[in-house]
Amino acid sequence: MKTIKGPAIFLAQFISEQPPFNSLDSICQWASSLGFKGVQLPSLDKRFIDLQLAAESQTYADEVKGKVQTAGLEITELSTHLQGQLVAVNPVYDSLFDGFAPKALHGNPKARQEWAVQQLKYAAKASQNLGLTAHATFSGALLWPMVYPWPQRPAGLVEMGFTELAKRWLPILQTFDECGVDVCYEVHAGEDLHDGISYEMFLDKVQHHPRACLLYDPSHFVLQCLDYLEYIDLYHERIRAFHVKDAEFNPSGRQGVYGGYQAWADRAGRFRSPGDGQVNFKAIFSKLAQYDYPGWAVLEWECALKHPEDGACEGATFIKDHIIRVTDKAFDDFAASGVDEAKNKALLGL
Repeated sequence: MKTIKGPAIFLAQFISEQPPFNSLDSICQWASSLGFKGVQLPSLDKRFIDLQLAAESQTYADEVKGKVQTAGLEITELSTHLQGQLVAVNPVYDSLFDGFAPKALHGNPKARQEWAVQQLKYAAKASQNLGLTAHATFSGALLWPMVYPWPQRPAGLVEMGFTELAKRWLPILQTFDECGVDVCYEVHAGEDLHDGISYEMFLDKVQHHPRACLLYDPSHFVLQCLDYLEYIDLYHERIRAFHVKDAEFNPSGRQGVYGGYQAWADRAGRFRSPGDGQVNFKAIFSKLAQYDYPGWAVLEWECALKHPEDGACEGATFIKDHIIRVTDKAFDDFAASGVDEAKNKALLGL
């Protein structure tokens, strides 16, 4: 068995114009001071990493890695959540998702998608140059507006959507394979890969590509009323990244899963800081240890109530206290009597 690595923190929600959150050096020093051992790096802000340069220059990649190591940290994974989203966008979301791409590409979905694909390919090579083996991203969504449709979906629409999604991702998966890096899709509302069945549909379309792996985040499954523990039993062989994020679901006679168009603080289902919600993290860490999860436990702060800096400070301790240092012996080894074939036969009456 493997001991999970951590604690680590996803930096996306903490980056700002204010120190210490406005440069790689200072944000890493801040994370280290809280007790974190790793950072998951978003890849769209060049103050923290120039993705293309990290892909094309080993020297630059080493410099980025060195800055993180100077703070006593490791890079756990790079993240292309926003670029991955743009690999597949339903036209209804075109104007909303333009903000994830450079201004020169706004209003040009074809050019935006080509840019996103190239970003993912840069991420594969950059990950290789940084010595990483896993990468965090989203799948994008062509079908999400049809997730609970009225009128009903036309026959063949879902099949066509997943066929197209796979067509767009297969060249990216191949690039990651060449670089020795797993693509870890965060299964998430708003993505075509939003639960186990949709992931399986995609996996079939990409011929069960060995790099089409998973980022496990139980908070999204609490909000879907999905069994997030059985999910680990089903897909543990594909789980290569892990976000530690809590959630709670408190339906009432007035609202349920869909949230009634309310802001996060007023929804029946809302994200919380680790330990403040309903996720059974003791069981999750136990299952991941049992199944030899090879990666990091990474805090993702998205709480409707708590200040992010408090969530980060508490989260480092929370993860540290939940990581199970796996045993290298069985608890009843002291009673072992060795192998005695003759004795075994006698006990069985043979």
